[in-house]
Amino acid sequence: MFRLQGSKVLAVDMTGDAVKAKNGSMVAYDGQMAFKKLSGGGEGLRGMVTRRLTGEQMTVMEVRGQGTCWFADRASEINLVSLRGDTLHVESSNLLATDAGLRTGTTFTGLRGASQGNGLFTTTVEGHGQAAILSDGPAVVLRVSPQYPLTVDPGAYIAHQGSVRQSFQSGVTFRTLLGEGGGEAFQIRFEGDGLVYVQPSERNTIAGEV
Repeated sequence: MFRLQGSKVLAVDMTGDAVKAKNGSMVAYDGQMAFKKLSGGGEGLRGMVTRRLTGEQMTVMEVRGQGTCWFADRASEINLVSLRGDTLHVESSNLLATDAGLRTGTTFTGLRGASQGNGLFTTTVEGHGQAAILSDGPAVVLRVSPQYPLTVDPGAYIAHQGSVRQSFQSGVTFRTLLGEGGGEAFQIRFEGDGLVYVQPSERNTIAGEV
């Protein structure tokens, strides 16, 4: 159902089924399509409450019909992820599209800095199907194993899946070592067995500090 045309355009072939995608990301389509705007960040009452608490505004559209839709977002690289009953945790800004049958929501992942007590939330995608995630530059998929935990700069983190425990460590980050940090620095540590997706460009919105 999902296929890439180049590295920056997602093509979705539909035969009466549907796909959920970031609002405004469709660049072309053929055939007969119907469009519906959805609210993101979760489904049902729990999703509404979570969005209110986190302030996460993720606007999603549902596309249903017969034909092919093409999606892209600001020339970002697109990466396909297959889910087989497991859960993908992904930054909401990095989620481009999912099979309509996949469930989405938000989950609390920890505290960003002990002194401020700010909470970190990520978007979850679970079920059986495919998801497309965005990255600034080609994403790198890193393996986490019990023998080899992984530490990631939060500005480069995109997503993770598998039996992975996520924790936050205050202190020195890669950016702070170079004298570029100005706030309370932290790193993300992953332990367990799974995959972590990182991008070769750091977001300025997080930048490894509060």
